[in-house]
Amino acid sequence: MSARLAKLALPLPTGQRAGFGFTGEFRMEKTAALPRTVGFWGTALFPVNGMIGAGIFALPAVLAAGVGSFAPWLMLAGGIAFMPLALCYAWLARRFENSGGPVLYGEAAFGRFVGFQAGWARYASAIVTAAANTSVMVAYLAALFPALADPAWEAVTIAAILAAITIINLVGMKSAVGTLGVMTMFKVLPLGALVISALVAGNPGIGFGIPAFTEVETVVLLTFYAFMGFEAVTEPAGEMRSPRRDIPLAIVTMVTAVTALYMAVIWAYLAIAPAVANEENALAGAALETMGDIGSIAIVVAAAFSIAANNFNGSTTQPRLIYGMAQRGMLPRWFLGVSPRFGTPANAIIFTGVASIAFGMWEGFAVLAVAGTLIRLVTYCICAAALPTLEWREGTLRPLHALCAALAIAVSVFVALQVNGQAVLVFAGLLAIGTLFYFLAARGQPETELPVA
Repeated sequence: MSARLAKLALPLPTGQRAGFGFTGEFRMEKTAALPRTVGFWGTALFPVNGMIGAGIFALPAVLAAGVGSFAPWLMLAGGIAFMPLALCYAWLARRFENSGGPVLYGEAAFGRFVGFQAGWARYASAIVTAAANTSVMVAYLAALFPALADPAWEAVTIAAILAAITIINLVGMKSAVGTLGVMTMFKVLPLGALVISALVAGNPGIGFGIPAFTEVETVVLLTFYAFMGFEAVTEPAGEMRSPRRDIPLAIVTMVTAVTALYMAVIWAYLAIAPAVANEENALAGAALETMGDIGSIAIVVAAAFSIAANNFNGSTTQPRLIYGMAQRGMLPRWFLGVSPRFGTPANAIIFTGVASIAFGMWEGFAVLAVAGTLIRLVTYCICAAALPTLEWREGTLRPLHALCAALAIAVSVFVALQVNGQAVLVFAGLLAIGTLFYFLAARGQPETELPVA
């Protein structure tokens, strides 16, 4: 281990902060520490709900139209292509135990400025897409409650949903994880029922055909997007009982499980082959044919819960990300405010909720959503590059780790090259804002050291 990393590996006592007063004397200040309450199964909920949102309800029809019976296997290829990035995060997670995820990885490898950019890119991505996801959820609910199609009611409902998520997160991590667990069941069980109904009432022999490469190229990016969000599990590591053990295991097992679930749901859609015109509600149409009205309603409800859980997941993890950035002295100390009653990073949670609601009131959000995906790729590239950099510095570079990092960066760059120019301009603007924010506000000393294993 290098001298710099050895220094970073010496954490301060829990709940204390090193600093210097105006007279120059060294002093220790008490700061509120977040309790570690989350075990493995709670940890596993974060990557699951980060990956499974609206996509699983829209992708089957899109992929089936693009590549036919090859669609399930395309998802398998996507899961395999995504695994090197997941493994990079898993190996990095074994080195750190504080909240912050990409912030810690980027800073340890490349310094505070790059660490800030990794965290800012992740946070900006989550904020600019949260309101868009809520809009999709309200659109699904409008099928059951037509009044929600009215723009005024839609805006009020979006704000109310985001406010409710914020309040639940304020109450505590235990309540947030419990709520997330219930929401996960509501979205996964109807999908499981759809797969079973396809076995009973569908045509299991969907065949197998390899499409032309040009046809695959038009939809292959969707398979990458389907897995984005798994990294959320690294951000609240400071509230997990055994983060170095549980986070890597949760990442690998849940990326594998989600790949299998996507394959099963897409196979079920192809086996049922519903005649529906609306791709966004395609699974509801499939459920209508095999399970009747009750099944169709169950899928609509599942879609709403899936998108809500995806949003809830981000509203739980992102405040911990900026809390970790504030601990590193990259954001104002205000973000370190912890509720004395609930032990949650209250100021960071409130800020995230208000920002999400503000974006929810902004029309023309589609370009920002695409730019949010693009800016997240910055985080992916920084984190993938951090792994071999740290190992090389320590003299422990492993060929497999270096290979996975290179593959992860290559795939991320390939995806980034597919976006349009307007999204690139918004992406550049978000990075510029983050850079300005860093130089204006990130002047404090770190509250925590980087515990590198």
